[in-house]
Amino acid sequence: MTDVKAFGERLFENLEKVVVGKHSALELVVIGLLCQGHVLIEDVPGVGKTVMARSMAKSLGCAFNRLQFTPDMLPSDVTGVSIYNQENRTFEFRSGPIFGQIVLADEINRATPKTQAALLEAMDERQVTVDGVTHPLPRPFMVLATQNPIEYEGTFPLPEAQLDRFLLRVRLGYPSLSDEILVLEGQQLRHPIESIKPVFSAKEVLAAAEAVKSIYVAPSIKRYIVDLTHRTRTSGDVYLGASPRGSLALFRGGQARAALNGRDHVLPDDIKALAQSILAHRIIVNPAARLREVTAERIVQEILLAAPVPGGSYTL
Repeated sequence: MTDVKAFGERLFENLEKVVVGKHSALELVVIGLLCQGHVLIEDVPGVGKTVMARSMAKSLGCAFNRLQFTPDMLPSDVTGVSIYNQENRTFEFRSGPIFGQIVLADEINRATPKTQAALLEAMDERQVTVDGVTHPLPRPFMVLATQNPIEYEGTFPLPEAQLDRFLLRVRLGYPSLSDEILVLEGQQLRHPIESIKPVFSAKEVLAAAEAVKSIYVAPSIKRYIVDLTHRTRTSGDVYLGASPRGSLALFRGGQARAALNGRDHVLPDDIKALAQSILAHRIIVNPAARLREVTAERIVQEILLAAPVPGGSYTL
């Protein structure tokens, strides 16, 4: 898995020219890319959510489109629309911004539920149906969505069906004192995002994603993944637990993390490192637990501590 490891190192090097001191968050986004999944970047304003998404898009030689969600946006503004051509008397489909390879959905929770629903088919099935005609989306296809979890005025919470379609949820947090000084120095003359160039083509991204699928996952690791997901459904503090899509996300994410670390097999540590980012946003905490200020992150942490970790060899 040296090729995937080299892929990751080169991509991290390019991204960290812009995103300072957030290697763990960048690793999660790259894992999402290698799994051909979608990533929700959630945090307070001004910590670099949009910059991280734009940096990823600029680092890859892929078609990039941006959707700036607002309450008055219509589903056709996302998917496209059929327009009548008077010359040949037929309807022609004009594709919307969702027909990109890397799509930045900025402030996704500002769109109405009807507009948010326009993304469901695209994110899960890699296709869009307009006026009864299905149009396939280009490959690779990845949605990088951002949202502010603090401000609720004028926003519409993402439904569980849409949250479940995000492979990972990433939170950035505030930078350290030294990192914030580096941000100031880096933007003294111009923004560093203006200087970064693509380091990979779409073909190379797809090749790396295919290589990840060959990573070995031992039966004991598969049981561990399913056990963690099952425990989210049986916890007394949970109203709705993670779906089988969560198990598959842990499976694929573990393969990608192992490949980025140069291994040809998945370790329990890979699963434990990704459990919070993959499972927490798929869990709905019940009202009684919410009153006790129990969070989904805390529930996942307790599950990780309680679940027996598999032992033995993982490379057979």
